[in-house]
Amino acid sequence: MNQNTGMVGRTVLQNRKGIVLALTSYIIWGVMPLYWQELKPVDSWVIIFYRIVLVAVVSFIGAIKTDGWDEIKSGMKPRGAKALFFLAGVFITANWSLYVWAVNAGFVIQTSIGHYLEPLMIAGFGMVLFKEKASKNKFIAFGLAGAGVLVMIVHFGEVPIIAVGLGSTFAIYAAIKKKLSCSSMLSLFYETIFFVPAALIIIIYLECTGRGALSMASPAKYLLLMTVGLVTVIVLWLFAEAETKTSLSNIGLIAYIAPTISLLLGIFWFQEPFDLVQLCAFGIIWLGLIIFTIGEFRTMKK
Repeated sequence: MNQNTGMVGRTVLQNRKGIVLALTSYIIWGVMPLYWQELKPVDSWVIIFYRIVLVAVVSFIGAIKTDGWDEIKSGMKPRGAKALFFLAGVFITANWSLYVWAVNAGFVIQTSIGHYLEPLMIAGFGMVLFKEKASKNKFIAFGLAGAGVLVMIVHFGEVPIIAVGLGSTFAIYAAIKKKLSCSSMLSLFYETIFFVPAALIIIIYLECTGRGALSMASPAKYLLLMTVGLVTVIVLWLFAEAETKTSLSNIGLIAYIAPTISLLLGIFWFQEPFDLVQLCAFGIIWLGLIIFTIGEFRTMKK
């Protein structure tokens, strides 16, 4: 009896740790627009190139500690692994690049729409590509999300390209990752290493021609820029640790914290335009997410 009680206690403690880790990672994700904005006047594309190189460096150091040199050398040996890691790198780099550019261009609210759409798009890819079960809740959620986006298209007279781009690139990235099997730190290193040579050449060229970060930023801003790799890896590590300690349904619910924080920052901190029609569109998307989450939670319980 005491042994069973001890096991239950440890499970509860692990679950609480997982929830705390997930909350921490998504809160950091939510306030990331403040971080990207603080790097101004460094150009968004300069930030993106620095990020590629610095993430590769930090994830390599992390992979040596968590996986070891032998695992790093052998991780790409399976047939087709290089192509898959390259494709994963293309889409996650596109996702982060679009995100950084959009935040610094004043589209924080639209990035939050994209992050709200991500779980629905991931579920859609799962049904189409991996023949995952298509429940009634999912179809209702997809319909409501589509209706919310349609409201915005009619209202603004254009497709919210940034939101759709963020949601779709991450959904494709998630679909590719489903076929890969290695630690999150090692995977992150593989996904970025292909682009490091080009990014490094561009950084050197920009710095030598007076258009890089050294010419744009103060010493303090440049030091802040040098933390971009560490910040990225820490957030992803917190998320990966949370996945091992708590349920996916808990993480799925907590995931909506990040775009909600970003939405509030966009409205009240950055004071981006936000009218009643946008609020209605968000309300429709939120309703879809609630129905989707309830359905996923019931599936997990079964």
